[in-house]
Amino acid sequence: MRDGRAASDSAPPRRRRRRATKRRRRSVPQKHAAEYTRGDTHAELLTKRRALKKDLAALHPTKRDKVLAHLHGGERRDLAKARLKNLKEDDRHADHSNLTEYQKQSLHKRRKKPNNALQRQMHRRETKRLRNAMEAADVGEILHSHAAGLVEAETDMERTTQLTQRSLKNEHLEENVARNVYDLKLTDYGPYKLRYDRSGRHSLLAGAKGHVSIIDQHTLGLKTEFFLPGDIVRDACFLHDGSMLAVSQRQCVYVYDGASGAEVHRMDGHRRVGGMAFLPYHWLLATVGDNGVLQYQDTSTGSLVSQHRTKMGPCGAVRQNPFNSVVHLGHTNGTVTLWSPSSSEYLVKMLCHKGSPITSLAIDRSGRYMATGGGDSKVKIFDLRTYKELHSYNTYGGAPTCVDISQTGILGVGHGCHTTFWRPEALRTKMKQPYMKHQLSGNGPLESLRFRPFEDVCGIGHAGGISSIVIPGSGEPNLDSMEHFTNPYADAKQRREGEVRSLLEKLTPEMISLDPDAVGGIEESNLIQRQQRLRDVAEEADARKAADKEARKHKKEKKKMRGRGKIAKKLRRKQQNIVDEGMLKLKELREEERAERERQTLNDDGDDEGEEAPAALKRFF
Repeated sequence: MRDGRAASDSAPPRRRRRRATKRRRRSVPQKHAAEYTRGDTHAELLTKRRALKKDLAALHPTKRDKVLAHLHGGERRDLAKARLKNLKEDDRHADHSNLTEYQKQSLHKRRKKPNNALQRQMHRRETKRLRNAMEAADVGEILHSHAAGLVEAETDMERTTQLTQRSLKNEHLEENVARNVYDLKLTDYGPYKLRYDRSGRHSLLAGAKGHVSIIDQHTLGLKTEFFLPGDIVRDACFLHDGSMLAVSQRQCVYVYDGASGAEVHRMDGHRRVGGMAFLPYHWLLATVGDNGVLQYQDTSTGSLVSQHRTKMGPCGAVRQNPFNSVVHLGHTNGTVTLWSPSSSEYLVKMLCHKGSPITSLAIDRSGRYMATGGGDSKVKIFDLRTYKELHSYNTYGGAPTCVDISQTGILGVGHGCHTTFWRPEALRTKMKQPYMKHQLSGNGPLESLRFRPFEDVCGIGHAGGISSIVIPGSGEPNLDSMEHFTNPYADAKQRREGEVRSLLEKLTPEMISLDPDAVGGIEESNLIQRQQRLRDVAEEADARKAADKEARKHKKEKKKMRGRGKIAKKLRRKQQNIVDEGMLKLKELREEERAERERQTLNDDGDDEGEEAPAALKRFF
């Protein structure tokens, strides 16, 4: 012991300090690692969570809804509660028939004993999600500092429809906004159609007699212009951005470069196309023409994705739903059909204008309302959640030839040489007075009407050229620069990076459906409903099988007259396989006849004279 003590005293001081530190660390009581969450214990987390819930309850209802929207995402609260209830019902009625007694006892013990580690982890994640949702709502208020404002009348005697574009430009608008009110007189190649790209930076002018040009709306300068002599232009639209455009000409569709106007590609399969729509999230160009065939072309690979025969004749009214990318087609028989690339039949068919053709249609940004214009001089509003008509508006001066809905929900209608604009509330309830009006005398009927994205501007194409007017409150004031191809101030590098990201995040055509929330979701976990659905599917399959069998039984045989009728042979062949009393008697009769012939043959063989006679004389015996 003395030698050991001396040895420890003679050790270096650093080594002795390290030993003392180890002894002190062992003396500190150890705590469970799960009790700490980034420096907070479980009790502190619960305290913070209660404080966050109190702050959430004290918020204004509008802001509280924003926080809950960030917290739950696109999922509805009632659906989440119903799914949780169904999961509990499944656990309560779980099938344990294939488990042993030991496994059942273990499962019962695990259910009775709470999992404290899992509860602490769930509390930590829920607290973090709630804190992030409240911070996201605060950041949204900071970034979205602008709100769309409409023109309001000061007194009851005034009407906003009395406000003209001239008075707006000279008295009320700023200089940079007033420059958007102009008229381009192009009478040689009209009538013109007008389109904007997703950012609103470029506008596409397509003259029916072969004139195509692109204008930069920031500088009002001509970016590209080319002529198609001896050809006509049926329709035109931008592709993913302003650098590419598709033009439907006399026979087929051509793709041109937006910078030089050079022809890039020719799609021979798209014949006599009257309407086009580009799906930006799927990079699909949807076209339909005089033959009534809807085609989807992948512009990133150049391949034809699918083609469907509508069987309803020519179609010129084509729009895509910005909410779920379903293509809406308006037909000449007054119906509107909804299509997706993965279905050979239409998803929904709606009779919108009985006895009159569909001249134009539009869908709002949320995908809830659809406006259709028909040959009966009516504009009807439909709820796409129930597929029922809400109300309608009458037009004067002619049938509505062009309809569009702005980003904020303002409805624009072009009829004859007049344009009428309705407030966003006009989609939900019927209003008596419109919001604004504009007249283009001598240039009717109007060819196209489109709102410019992120600006209070509306472009109108007609026989005399192009007209640009200002509609206050029609554009979205807050720009989301992270959305692909929606930043009008993007430079060349940002456009290249955005194109690459868009191609990497491209959605497949099979993901287009009426309910986009169902893609990537979880099926409702209700055991009773699932079993009932399986029984319904089985009963439907059995009924269909029985109906097909009955139809085959009563199916009329085809009479093929190729020299002789074959139906008799078929019936005779079928009759041979039937064994009944008559068939048994016939077989007995044939057996008796065969036996009689054999006896007769034996009697004939017993005659000796016939055998001895020469062969030439046998016929006499």
